[in-house]
Amino acid sequence: MNPQPLIVGIGGTTRVGSTSERALRMTLAAAQALGARTRVFGGAELQLPHYDPATAARGPRETELVQALREADGVIIASPSYHGSISGLLKNALDYIEDLRTDSRVYLESRAVGCIVCAEGPQAMGATVAALRAIVHSLRGWPTPYAAMVHTNGPAFDSGPQGPDPAVVQQLELVAAQVIEFVKMRRALVAASS
Repeated sequence: MNPQPLIVGIGGTTRVGSTSERALRMTLAAAQALGARTRVFGGAELQLPHYDPATAARGPRETELVQALREADGVIIASPSYHGSISGLLKNALDYIEDLRTDSRVYLESRAVGCIVCAEGPQAMGATVAALRAIVHSLRGWPTPYAAMVHTNGPAFDSGPQGPDPAVVQQLELVAAQVIEFVKMRRALVAASS
């Protein structure tokens, strides 16, 4: 077991530098500061063929995503809110987790999953967080108690002299901290039962 946990981040949109991808990268940077190794699958890497459960053949990008999730100690997912739910791009990527159905750790079992949602309004954010948590539960993952909600109708990641909004940074750091905390507790439990 590598002493540095692997945290895999999935999220973003087809737009390079989207708010959700920036939030994901900032959260993974916070996880690195807490001692984790990280791997990010941003918008560009999520442009995958439509998931087809009847087809066993996978291309290199799909294989890379599934293998990273197989090895992950924790996962962080960042989504924009599209009509009150997660984006189709992200949902398709998450559907590839079905390829872990026969693993000893099925789907996202035994892994904390941090959730981040980016949207312009609180109603959209709340509905999307609920949808994302339901998906994580269905995949046997453990959503962290706190989910970050980044309001995109403001200077969340202002590149001016003030830098990112401190409230946004605090939210994202909390998501990272809770994922890392769960990994440490899980590892301690496994070590104690060995």
